[in-house]
Formats: sequence, structure tokens, C-alpha cells
Amino acid sequence: MSQSNANATSSVETSTSPNPQPKKERRKWITPRTAPYIFIAPAVLLFLIFTVYPVISSFLLSFQEGKAGNFSFVWFDNYIRLFQDKLFYKALGNTFIILLIQVPIQLFLAVIIATALNSKLIKMKSFFRIAYFMPAITALVAASIIFMILLDENYGLVNYLLSLIGVEPVGWLTDPFWSKVSLMLVITWRWTGYNMVIFLAGLQNIPASLYEAAEMDGASKLRQFFYITIPQLKPIFLFTFVLSTIGTLQLFDEPYILTDGGPNNATLTVTLYLYQNGFQYFDFGYASAIAYVLVLIIGVLSWLQMKVAGEDK
Repeated sequence: MSQSNANATSSVETSTSPNPQPKKERRKWITPRTAPYIFIAPAVLLFLIFTVYPVISSFLLSFQEGKAGNFSFVWFDNYIRLFQDKLFYKALGNTFIILLIQVPIQLFLAVIIATALNSKLIKMKSFFRIAYFMPAITALVAASIIFMILLDENYGLVNYLLSLIGVEPVGWLTDPFWSKVSLMLVITWRWTGYNMVIFLAGLQNIPASLYEAAEMDGASKLRQFFYITIPQLKPIFLFTFVLSTIGTLQLFDEPYILTDGGPNNATLTVTLYLYQNGFQYFDFGYASAIAYVLVLIIGVLSWLQMKVAGEDK
């Protein structure tokens, strides 16, 4: 009996031990300090895989030569070949002709349309804003097919209308000169509305008090436009000009669908020439060299535009 009491006492003492074994807590791997890195990790991983890796890979590829995965380093041979390539200079010249003619016309039209739609004289503003912006979101393939039908030399609507006033059929897509003109018209039609929306946003941010003060001083609408509107829109002009310059230097869709660079390479652009070398001739090393020279040109032009804008300030 005494032995059983002793065992019971010892078990009670054991169960009521002053130092019980603490439970192991699970270590939290999401803490306020690590949470931002954990949540941003998938985006960073995707960026590294789909952006950084291709950029580095294509840069290394520009120093290589070969096909079907059998590449060997030739160092600067692709770049030397590029600067001796007359067709590259032809494509570069075509691109700059389009840039120097089309971009100023496009931005001029965008400013005029934005100013008109910002005035109190125009009714149904929302309708016209949507109508002018629609080309920018229209499927390019569908729009290009429509333009090909309209500009067809033999059966196109444009030449038919010209024939009614005695004008001979024009080779809009088959003549070296007129094919450039047609390409510029299509680009202007497509992107003027896009730039118009940007200018319209800038116009709506100009304080109305500036115009009211100018009216009290007797300034005409034309003087208000040149002395108030244009200076206030300088940052917008810079933004749209840089954006349009980059877009034109990367011009591919329109010449590829409408003319495929023809006739006689009259509408061949740098990006289209890059595509031909990479995906028609499978000369990926040379195509990568073209790509990085184009990146350098875009970077230099953008820097010069920023520099000039900074000096004007």
C-alpha cells in the first residue's frame, strides 16, 4: 500500500514539474521583412527569364555565326559586315526618310485635331475623340488589307476616283516613290489619333487663367495658340516626338504587310531587314548585330532630343 502511494506521489510530481518541455514553434518564412521579396520574386523571375536572358543571349549571338544551333564566335565580323552592307544603308535611309517627313506631319495634325476637340465650338467631342483614336486600336492586318484594296493600281477605289477627273492610274504600292508616300499615309492614319489623345490631355492641364488674362490683354486666338498653348505643350511635344521617333525606327508591320519592303527595296526598313536576315535567311548572328546597332541609334537620338529639350529650358 505504501509503495503504491509512493508511485502515485512521484507521478504527480512528474506531471507538475516546474520546468515542462516547451513546444517547438514553427518558424515563419513570411515575415514583414521577407514578404516584399517573396511577393516580388515571381515577377523578377519572369523578367529575368523573358527579358534579361534574351537580351544577353542576343548580344552574345551578335558575335557568333552559324545555323541550326551550330554557332561559333567570329567576334566583330558581323558588325564589320554590317557597316559594309549597302542594303543595310538602303534600309536605314528609307527609315530616316519616313522619320523626317512623316513624324512632323503626324504631330502637327495631332496638335491641330487636339486643339479643335478641346475648343467649345465642337459638338459631340466624345464621338470624335473615339473616332480619331480607333485606328490605333484597329487590327493592323485588317486595316492593311483594306488599304491594299483601296490603293490597288488596277481595281482600287482611289485610282477609280482619280480616273473620274482624268488622272492616270498611280502605282501606289508598285512605284518606288508612291509606295513610300502610301506607307507614310497609312502610318499617319494609324498613329495621329494616338498622339492626339496625348496632346488633348496636355491641353486640358493648361490653366484657363492664362487664356483669360490673354483675352483681357486683347490677344487673338492665334496669338494665344502660339504664345500660350505651344509653350505649355513643350513637354508633350518632347514626349510624343521621342515616342514617334522610336516607333518609326522600329517600323515593321506596315511595310511588311503592304509591300514586303518593295518595290526594289524602296520601303525596306531596318527592322524589316533584321527580320529577313533572322527568319528568312536564318542568319541570327547578323540579325542580332543589326538589332544592337538599331538600339544604339535609338539611344543616341533619344539622348540628343532630351539634350536639346534640356538646353531649351
